[in-house]
Amino acid sequence: MLIAVAGCGSGGVTPAATATASPPVSDCLTPAHPTCYAPRQFRVAYGIQPLLDHGINGRGQTIVLPEIAPAATATVTDVRQDLARYDSVFGLPAARLQVLTRFAGAASPYRASGEEAGDAEIVHAIAPGAAIRVILLPATLPQSGTAQIASAYAAALRLAPSLGTVVSVSAGLGERCFTSADIATVHSALQEDQDRHVTVIVSSGDFGAAIQPCPGTAASVTAPPKGVNYPASDPLVLAVGGTSLNADHATGAYLSETAWNRPITPAQGPHWASGGGFSSVFGRPADQAGVPGIGASRGVPDVAADADAYTGIAGVGVLTGGQYVISQSAGTSAGAPFWAGIVALANQYAGRDLGFINAGLYRIGQSASYHKAFHDITQGNNTVMFGQQTITGYQATPGWDPVTGWGSPDAQVLIPLLTHYISP
Repeated sequence: MLIAVAGCGSGGVTPAATATASPPVSDCLTPAHPTCYAPRQFRVAYGIQPLLDHGINGRGQTIVLPEIAPAATATVTDVRQDLARYDSVFGLPAARLQVLTRFAGAASPYRASGEEAGDAEIVHAIAPGAAIRVILLPATLPQSGTAQIASAYAAALRLAPSLGTVVSVSAGLGERCFTSADIATVHSALQEDQDRHVTVIVSSGDFGAAIQPCPGTAASVTAPPKGVNYPASDPLVLAVGGTSLNADHATGAYLSETAWNRPITPAQGPHWASGGGFSSVFGRPADQAGVPGIGASRGVPDVAADADAYTGIAGVGVLTGGQYVISQSAGTSAGAPFWAGIVALANQYAGRDLGFINAGLYRIGQSASYHKAFHDITQGNNTVMFGQQTITGYQATPGWDPVTGWGSPDAQVLIPLLTHYISP
């Protein structure tokens, strides 16, 4: 069932999805020209389906999604309808969704942006047995100062341990956008999450080697400077970069993968590419010690997953009148909920909350099991162009790199290894 909570009260209950009676208005799964993967194909490619077939589906886990509420004038959907149709189209169990509005106000808790609905659909596709709790943040937040942004996300992170043990954050700004006090506010909340065995996963950003622009700037006019984003650069989070997946569209069998780097349109920039590089705020954490390619600073990202609009996992949006579209998810903001689903599966497999998993991942990355547990991405880069200005990035290389981290998972191997490498 789908449940909403407005403030401290609860809303209505939506029945389970029923069979889809009509074809979608548009469909990225079209056999002649597929540009996305159905959930099952995606799960096969990343080694998730065998786990689901053996009952490892996220049961008993709750994934928390801090999301910005849509503005009153924004084009929105109803997240209940989207998830119900998603379940119907792809044969998934009904999602257990809870929306908390204490920070954003109680009006219309089900109004959702494409970002919110997409994040919920991705975690549900990867860990269909897990519950989903959305923390709505004020719609005015993107226009606020960085102190307000930091305080809002810190409040959501402090609330998260009372709701679930895996948090997915699909947002961030360049490190240099924040003051040291702003970063300290969020870092303190992340420390509380780590102390309570909560895994926090953050997308690395979509501007390649450049930072996500600070509030009030226009990336289309002025090229943002080189750097990494926060909170992805915080050593207490799992930072997720982006790839372009090549899998068999019939079976889902994994074929290859490259670093994600593609113009918004084929003919012009600015580019979208996997965020990555080195922090100017945080030194190298202990889990990155001895990793080739990492110097004295925190390297970003840690891992990666598909972020390409031409190869993403399918999402469903219900239109006015009940028609719907099947379109691909894109951006590293799709990778964060994907990895949140992976961690939920790992927690269930382990029978405990693994919490901060970076140390375990880096031990696996430096072990003989690395190429079994990960798809090592060695092709591509995150150099980007803004108009005529080039921001020279980094090259994907064997092993860890500041474009795709250790790469994407083969979950059926990685998850048992995580249980072994992370002590209770």
